[in-house]
Amino acid sequence: MTDLSRLAGVLLLSSFTAMVAGVAVAAPSGLTLNPADLDATLRAVHDLTGLHLASLALDLLGWLALTAAGLAVAGLPGGLLAAAGLAGLLHDAGNLAVTQLTDDPGAALPVLLTAKWAVNLAGLLWVAATVAGAALLPLPRWSRVAGALAALSGLAAVVLPWTTGLAGPSAALEQAGYALHLPVMLWYVFLGLRLVK
Repeated sequence: MTDLSRLAGVLLLSSFTAMVAGVAVAAPSGLTLNPADLDATLRAVHDLTGLHLASLALDLLGWLALTAAGLAVAGLPGGLLAAAGLAGLLHDAGNLAVTQLTDDPGAALPVLLTAKWAVNLAGLLWVAATVAGAALLPLPRWSRVAGALAALSGLAAVVLPWTTGLAGPSAALEQAGYALHLPVMLWYVFLGLRLVK
């Protein structure tokens, strides 16, 4: 493996670690920022601003590492992965803006909705990167199959919010979407471990 490949592997592992740490801070504190329960979301951000910013910082580091990893991986898989990272950074920018809008629900709602759909776009690009990676990267057959299965699970996570119509996804449905996307993240942990060897 080249130094660039090893760097990509370290960045992929760092991305996963930072994102999981961010979720570990946000989820128990009610800081998943669901627009469907706007009052509770804004109250949580207002009352737990420090935790909100800490979880955002970790998530931002995760998306930044994913973007950098994409730039270190050659070809279409890397380009799609970098695009997913950039969409994730846009998602975090929206969530950061909400910090200053806790007293203005009318302004906060469109920002939160935009942030949620930005992460949906990030998920879609991440799935596309997984499909491209499983097809084009030099990997054993079993990991290609695992990548395809992970991509199917990730695609289900992306489609889930589209099934909720005007109401938008509930907090429970949103958590289900994150769980469905986990196989994609774990496949990149495998890829990261493979690249650092």
